[in-house]
Amino acid sequence: MEKRKLFLLSTFAMLFTLTVNAQAPGIKFENDVYDFGSIQEEDGKVTTTFVFINDGDAPLIINDVSRACGCTNPEWTREPVPANGKGFIKVSYDPKNRPGPFSKSVSVKSNASEQPVVLRIKGEVILQKN
Repeated sequence: MEKRKLFLLSTFAMLFTLTVNAQAPGIKFENDVYDFGSIQEEDGKVTTTFVFINDGDAPLIINDVSRACGCTNPEWTREPVPANGKGFIKVSYDPKNRPGPFSKSVSVKSNASEQPVVLRIKGEVILQKN
C-alpha cells in the first residue's frame, strides 16, 4: 500500500512539473483597434499595421486572418514568430462607394491559446466632391 501511495505521488509530481513547464506561444497586440478618422473616398485605399509580440516561449504561427467583408484586405507574417519576436497584421480598407461611418473587423487565428483575436478598424468615408 505504501509503494502505491509513493508511486501515485511521484506520478502526480511529474505531471504537475510537465504541465507547469509546457511551452506555449502567446500573442499580444500593441493595439487592437485603429481609427482612420475621416478619409476621402477619392484618396483610395487606406492601410494600417497591427504589431504583435509572441509573449510565450514557443514559436507562434498565424494560421489564418479572416475578414468580415470584401472591403478589407489582410496581410500577415507568414513565418513562425519566435518567443519575444514581433510580427504584424496589415489591414487595408477600400472606401470606394462606401460613404459614411465604418467599423470592420478581422479575426486572427493562431496556435496561441487566445482564440481568435479580433482586430478592428473604423473611421468615416467622406464623399468625393464633383
